[in-house]
Amino acid sequence: MLAWAGAASVAPGAVLPTVFLPKSSFTADDLGVIVNDADPLSVEIANYYQRKRGIPSRNMIHVSFAPGATVMPRAEFARIKAVVDAKTPAQVQAYALTWTKPYRVDCMSITTAFAAGFDTKYCASGCALTKPDPYFNSTSRAPFQDFKLRPTMSLAGLNFEAVKQLIDRGVRSDSTYPTGTGYLLDTTDSNRNVRAPIYSQLARYMNGVVQMERIKANYIEDKPDVLFYFTGVGQVDKLDSNRFVPGAIADHLTSAGGMLTDSFQMSSLRWLEAGATGSYGAVTEPCNFVEKFPNPGIVVSRYTQGETLIEAYWKSVAMPGQGIFIGEPLANPYGGYRAALNGGVLTLQTYALAPGGYTLLGADSGVGPYHVVAQHLQVGRGKQTLTLRNANDLFYSFVPNGIQ
Repeated sequence: MLAWAGAASVAPGAVLPTVFLPKSSFTADDLGVIVNDADPLSVEIANYYQRKRGIPSRNMIHVSFAPGATVMPRAEFARIKAVVDAKTPAQVQAYALTWTKPYRVDCMSITTAFAAGFDTKYCASGCALTKPDPYFNSTSRAPFQDFKLRPTMSLAGLNFEAVKQLIDRGVRSDSTYPTGTGYLLDTTDSNRNVRAPIYSQLARYMNGVVQMERIKANYIEDKPDVLFYFTGVGQVDKLDSNRFVPGAIADHLTSAGGMLTDSFQMSSLRWLEAGATGSYGAVTEPCNFVEKFPNPGIVVSRYTQGETLIEAYWKSVAMPGQGIFIGEPLANPYGGYRAALNGGVLTLQTYALAPGGYTLLGADSGVGPYHVVAQHLQVGRGKQTLTLRNANDLFYSFVPNGIQ
């Protein structure tokens, strides 16, 4: 259970109760931050991120290797990974990397290499499918416990100021419940437009949760509210004319977006520089298998159910071996809850209750004993507004039906 209020309103003289929701996302305790002590920029990023996100000192994992190369040899990675494994606390479920280079380990992306260990089954020679990710579209809240995998994301940027702005956007996005728009671009690039067939269904499914627009164009411009931006082209034009909402996710399906500093196409870093909080790109030629790129339907659905950026994005890629995840891992625009207490009436708003049935328990102490306040509460998709009259308890807990 997780008690987390993004905003609160309390009438004078009233005491706002604490509300426990079933855990729907990672917290700072779940994230290990890997820092390269031989790279001053990595150290600066790691220190800033620890302060901004309250990462426990025990979760700061120090390694050392010569910075600057875009590709890390697998032998060197094996040495570093052994150090990381030995230093990682048992409760850590995911990693943040604090560098932009290297972005690859031999034939694998560096984020998948740290997540799952180096394995050539995640690589491909020519156009071939690769090893699938067991975390894909799962309901797991503990991927290392469940799958021996720690999803990994790089806090990437060409300098400290760029990464600082990225981190600040992620922190600022938390529990904001943004009303921006998701733009789904159906482009003229037939080789890279392979995700377009799902766009209409996605727009219908998310109706009432978040606004989605399917547009036949190679780019959008002058949009003031970009929350999601999915497209398939080698180069995205007019990118800087748009304004991205804090917490925004954007990517382009193409061959080399994940070659962050030396791509022959548009680097995925351009999305972050334009104001997005998360992106994804291929570090080696993946061919246009949709399984190797984010599924917009999954990432939008899970993000708007209160999962963090790293959880929602990782769960959307079936075969992540050749792609790098970049962004602020703990960004959580739809997490937590908002509460108001007025005249004994408690009003809660949240996206973070999974659809289903719940029992609401109340108590005067966080450790109980709890009594039943309401049963058979049905929760659907999207933002839920729940009202409780005569809210006299100091603590409330939502328990999914079937859990004792």
